Amino acid sequence: MSPEIEHLISLQRTDREIQRLRAEIAELPKRVALIEQKLAGTKAGLEKARAAVKTDEAARRKYETAITDLRGKISKYRDQSLDVKTNEQYKALLHEIQFAEQEITANEDKILELMVTAEAREKQVKAAEAELKEETAEIEKEKKIAHDRTAQDEKELAEWTAKRDGARGAVDPDLLRHYDRVQKFRGSGLAEVLEQRCSGCQVALRPQTFNEVRSGKMIYCDSCQRILYYDPSKEAPATEAEKNHRRRHHPKIDASQAWYYRGEHGDVGEVFLSFSNSAGSATRRVYDAASGRKLGDTVIREGAYRQAFPEDLAETIRLNGNWSDAEQDDWLDELPTAVLDSLQRDLALARAEAASHHKKETVGTPSSVGS
Repeated sequence: MSPEIEHLISLQRTDREIQRLRAEIAELPKRVALIEQKLAGTKAGLEKARAAVKTDEAARRKYETAITDLRGKISKYRDQSLDVKTNEQYKALLHEIQFAEQEITANEDKILELMVTAEAREKQVKAAEAELKEETAEIEKEKKIAHDRTAQDEKELAEWTAKRDGARGAVDPDLLRHYDRVQKFRGSGLAEVLEQRCSGCQVALRPQTFNEVRSGKMIYCDSCQRILYYDPSKEAPATEAEKNHRRRHHPKIDASQAWYYRGEHGDVGEVFLSFSNSAGSATRRVYDAASGRKLGDTVIREGAYRQAFPEDLAETIRLNGNWSDAEQDDWLDELPTAVLDSLQRDLALARAEAASHHKKETVGTPSSVGS
C-alpha cells in the first residue's frame, strides 16, 4: 500500500471520527429534549388528575348545598301544612315535600358515586406524583450525562481536528482537492475494494482496474470517482495445501504453450510473456506483470517460439500456464484476475525455489582459508 493511500486512509478515518463526534454533540440536546417532553406529559397528567379531584370536590359541595337547601324547603313546607285551610292546598304541599325528598336522594346518590371515584382519583394523583418525581430525577441525571459527554466530545473533537490538519498536510494538494470534492457529494472520498467491487458504490471493477489498484496505483472508481485502495491483509488465507506447496510441476521443455517472466522488457519493466507454437509458426503476447494489461499487439513469426523469439527468452523465469490461443483471444486487452494471480503465485514459488537452491549450494561449498 502506497504512503499516499495510507495518508488518505488516516485522513478519512479522522474525518469520520469528526463527523461522528459532531453528530453526537448535536444529538445529545435532542435526547434531553425528548426526556423533557416526556416529563411535560407527566406533569400534564398530574395536573389533569389534580383538576379532576378538585372538580369532584366542587361537585360534592354543590350536591351537599342542594341537599341542605332541599331540607330547608321540606321544613318550610311542613310548617305551612299546619296552616292550610283546604285539602287541595295540603296535597300540594305534600307533593312538594315528596319531590324535595326525591331530589335529596338523587343528590345523595351522586355524592356516594363521587366518594367511590375519589379513592381512584387520589391513587391517580399519587401515581402521577411518584412518576413525576422519578422522571425529574432521571432528567437531571441525563442532563449531567449529556453535559459531561458533550464536554468530552468537544475535547476529542479538538484533538481529532488537530490530527486532521496534520493528515491533510501529508496528502498531495491535487489528490486532496479530488478527495474533498468527492467527499462533499458522496459522503466519503475513499473506498476500499472488496471482492473486486468498489465498497462505496458497489460497482464491479474491470479486471485491469482491479489489478492496478491491487498493485498500489492511484485509481479512481469509474462510477463514483472515489479513490480506490486494496488491503492485502484481507485476502483469503492460504489453505494448508497451498502453504505446503512450494512449486508446481516444472513445465515441459517441448510444450506447445509456454509462459515466462522477464524483469525488463524494453521500456515497460516487468512482464509476463506468452508463447505458443502452431502449424509451423509461433505467437507471442506481452502482459504487464503487475496489472495484467496487454502491451502491444500479438506478434506471429515462422518457426517454433524458441527460434522465432530468441531475444525475448534471455534472463527469464519459466512459469506454468497452458491457456490456449483461443482463450487468450477472448481475454482481449487484459489478463483475467484468476490468471494473473496464478502467474504471480507461480513466479513467487519459482523465486523461492531458486533462492532455496542457491542457499543449499552456498552451504555445501567449503570455504577456502587464505594463508
